[in-house]
Amino acid sequence: MSEISEQPVEFIDEQPLKPKDKKGVKVKDFLSGNILTHENISAQLPYVLFLAFIAVIYIANHYRYDRLMREDQKVKTELKNLRAESITTAAELMFISKQSEVVKLVEEKGLELKESTVPPKKIK
Repeated sequence: MSEISEQPVEFIDEQPLKPKDKKGVKVKDFLSGNILTHENISAQLPYVLFLAFIAVIYIANHYRYDRLMREDQKVKTELKNLRAESITTAAELMFISKQSEVVKLVEEKGLELKESTVPPKKIK
């Protein structure tokens, strides 16, 4: 029989092991969520959360500003309409309060009032 040596066989890996590069962030890490486990990123997490909080406040402030501007525009439009209505009402009042119009209204209503023909006198 043949002689078999009892020496252990060593397997030699032809490619040397490369240490993982921790400096670079890969797209795969970003998409899988592993980016949050990197030491560089987790050290900056409070700052990132602060920036996210500021962004939310900024967006909320913008929506509030838009809502206030719409309300302001609505109030301005309503003010213009009320001003026009006020001017129309004042003109109607001035027209109705003329002496000739008062006489017509009294006759229409049948109040049996008569216009004075004697002019008023000044009291000294």
